[in-house]
Amino acid sequence: MQINTLILPAAPQVNNRKSFGEIDKPAPALFPDEAIAWIDDLIKRGKKVFSVNICDPGDALAAPDTLFSLLGLLEEKHPDCPVKLTTIGLNAASLAKDLADKKVTQVNLCIEAVEKDILKKIYTWIRPGKKTLPLPQAIPLLLQEQKEAITALKQAGINVNIYTTIYPGINDHHINTLAETLVSWGASSITLLPFVPVSEEEKLEACETALLEEAKKAAATHLKITTDVDIHLPPPSGGDFQNATNLIPQPSKERPNVAVASMSGMDVDLHLGQAAEFLIYGPREDGLACLLEKRAAPEGGSGDSRWQALAQTLSDCFALLASHAGQNPQNILSDLGIKILLTEENIEGTVDVLYGGGKKKKCKK
Repeated sequence: MQINTLILPAAPQVNNRKSFGEIDKPAPALFPDEAIAWIDDLIKRGKKVFSVNICDPGDALAAPDTLFSLLGLLEEKHPDCPVKLTTIGLNAASLAKDLADKKVTQVNLCIEAVEKDILKKIYTWIRPGKKTLPLPQAIPLLLQEQKEAITALKQAGINVNIYTTIYPGINDHHINTLAETLVSWGASSITLLPFVPVSEEEKLEACETALLEEAKKAAATHLKITTDVDIHLPPPSGGDFQNATNLIPQPSKERPNVAVASMSGMDVDLHLGQAAEFLIYGPREDGLACLLEKRAAPEGGSGDSRWQALAQTLSDCFALLASHAGQNPQNILSDLGIKILLTEENIEGTVDVLYGGGKKKKCKK
């Protein structure tokens, strides 16, 4: 089996939500190590992966630390595999050079419209940074960042392809204007995707073939039409990769526990450097992994000594979950036996995966 482009669902953070086609509870994102293990497994089973596209369940650029951790592993383990990513474009311009340095060859930029009134119908909310902005403020910012993204990415040597979903009655009449504007921004190609309802309760009907073809004709007067050939394979759940070299850290007798940086106590939502304490999860007598205690972080030091002290504090932990972490602490803690995993998922579900769980279990206190 030949896989031209494999979708890697390794984007953990969401920075927007649309009014249509949203799944309430998408599958959790793969950890960077899981994504690599999956690729290795596919190759060992005879599948040829020619390139990968980092996308879903969130936006590829919404969690840069996680993204660059994955890009670093891809560069190390599969240096000849071209990397694409899919995003609405927030932060793309500022990250363009770094993405090029990590051998990203193409960015699929999701632009659904260039008129504010249409975008207000498509988006429910947009979060450019840590806070969700009201749509009247967020939409002009999104359009400006998308325009700047095209210029910056092209200057960095990265190919830019536009992804546009055709929403019947919402933006189908807008495609000619959209394509014309995108050309003025520097775009040269576009992939038009039909809207497909995800449930019977969906408020919008599916985009029919005739409507999609009409939209393609309108766009083709300005842009090259490309075909979406990315392969959507469901990754194994719970890290169950047959014949794969397991890059996911495993508990041991000496290190049975997991440390978590969290403010809410529900999700992994803290930068490693901001954590004043860590939630410690580990197996009880019956083997079920649960919250065991809260453990204060050592007082902040300087340089490497801070992370060496943290390694001593967490000497019984085989992994540490955080939303973000610098490369230096990742390297130091890894050398001292603690693997940092970057994610923004639910704590219980993520911990369950690390202990080999398939079904999500609730811990009874």
